[in-house]
Amino acid sequence: MRLAFTARLLCLAALALAAATPLRAQPAPPPAQPQPPPFSYDDVRRQAEELASKAYQAVPADLPKGTEGLDYDQFRQIRVKRERTIWRGEKLDFELQVLPVGWLYKTPVELFLIEAGTAQQIAPDNAYFDLGPLAGKLAPEARLNFSGFRLTFPLNRPDVFDEVVVFQGASYFRAVSRGQVYGLSARGLALNVGSSGGEEFPFFRRFWIEKPVPGARSVTIHALLDSPSVTGAYRFVVTPGAPTVTDVELSLYPRSDLKDVGIAPLTSMFLFGPNDRSRTSDFREAVHDSDGLAIANGYGEQLWRPLANPRRLQISHFVDQNPRGFGLSQRSRRFEDYQDLEAAYERRPSAWVTPAGDWGPGAVALFELPTDEEIHDNIVAFWKPAEALPKGKPWMARYRLAWPGEVSRQWSGADVAGTRSGLINGPRRKDGILQFVVDFTGLPPGPTAELPTAKVEASAGVVGSPVVQPNPAIPNGMRASFSFDPKGAPLSEFRMQLLAGNRPVSETWLYRWTSN
Repeated sequence: MRLAFTARLLCLAALALAAATPLRAQPAPPPAQPQPPPFSYDDVRRQAEELASKAYQAVPADLPKGTEGLDYDQFRQIRVKRERTIWRGEKLDFELQVLPVGWLYKTPVELFLIEAGTAQQIAPDNAYFDLGPLAGKLAPEARLNFSGFRLTFPLNRPDVFDEVVVFQGASYFRAVSRGQVYGLSARGLALNVGSSGGEEFPFFRRFWIEKPVPGARSVTIHALLDSPSVTGAYRFVVTPGAPTVTDVELSLYPRSDLKDVGIAPLTSMFLFGPNDRSRTSDFREAVHDSDGLAIANGYGEQLWRPLANPRRLQISHFVDQNPRGFGLSQRSRRFEDYQDLEAAYERRPSAWVTPAGDWGPGAVALFELPTDEEIHDNIVAFWKPAEALPKGKPWMARYRLAWPGEVSRQWSGADVAGTRSGLINGPRRKDGILQFVVDFTGLPPGPTAELPTAKVEASAGVVGSPVVQPNPAIPNGMRASFSFDPKGAPLSEFRMQLLAGNRPVSETWLYRWTSN
């Protein structure tokens, strides 16, 4: 009892002391720190502009010991672990998979996730990967950096996430639409293609991927481009479907005058086709990711230029003002056109660029390089502005890049369905006279007396009178054929249209013939 009584007295004394002690003023809480604004494309622009004010510094290759000599097959054995897929199980329509360095992809890139306006870097971690041939061979502290990433989406079935777009290597990216397999690629920028001094390959050194909200059918990607001659800020909005569409916004900050610059570049492969089998011994009918360049120019004309695999580099410029669109197309869409059970060339995408706003004067440039193997891309097409982009002056553009099966029709006239050529039949064959056959589709044939005429022009040599007749093997098909005597010319540029009276009823067929 005494102890309890004493403890109570002590408590009362303490309370009395506290009551008698004057209260001291409490320090004011520190002022709230202002929250940084949400991440946006403007942040990437600022980084690109600041980077352009400094001398270029290359990002060194960073391959852990033991990974330097990986070949293609070994690299493919490094798999992304399904359970380490980012956003998996979050009930979103997109999932993100990081890709390792190795094989051709030696330069690391930085990856950031944007959530609620805040950027957080994805740290390299070998736990993202099933290391395959590297299992147990890497030092404990070795980390595989990232070479890029890919996005998956329920493209073909609601219960399966299919790969829809991948960014990996320099400024390359490629996408597929529903029912397709990968084929041609796009790039952020092309510099000095075909130049004697060598091509410059800008690269995306940093990416920011915005986490989509539940139910979103698009995902936004930001990228910082760098190169000795230029930096750039890019914004991609990827919307999968039929077709998949990529909306692109870019801001370039040249470190030097850019004379040979390619905007919205496309890269593809053409080994051979019905119009170009002279150097080929192959069981297949054709081998290519694209078979032609299509252009809807600013003058209201639709152009079609079949691709070629030349013996030496060929460069073509299709001069224009404010183009309505251009792209590399895979028009041959049947298995019988290729007879390749594995490559599925008939399921490769086309790519169509639609500029937003006026791009002014310039040209669609086409580069065709010689190749002996289908593993090498040898076709490049892009928009080349007429004037150089001056050092220190920002240059901006926007465009939509669609990945359809076939490029959508830009007008109501007939399209080119095929091109074939070879020595003519008959006695003139021994004189080296050639026969060209061009098939058109999409023009309903009328009575024979009402068939269109063909207007054919050649820059060299002599063209025989063209003949136009229905082709019942093609839906609404029409065939135009003509003979050609080179007269010793090493090269001739052809141009042909079908006419009803003086009115064009077909797109314009363009072709470059060379003697070799």
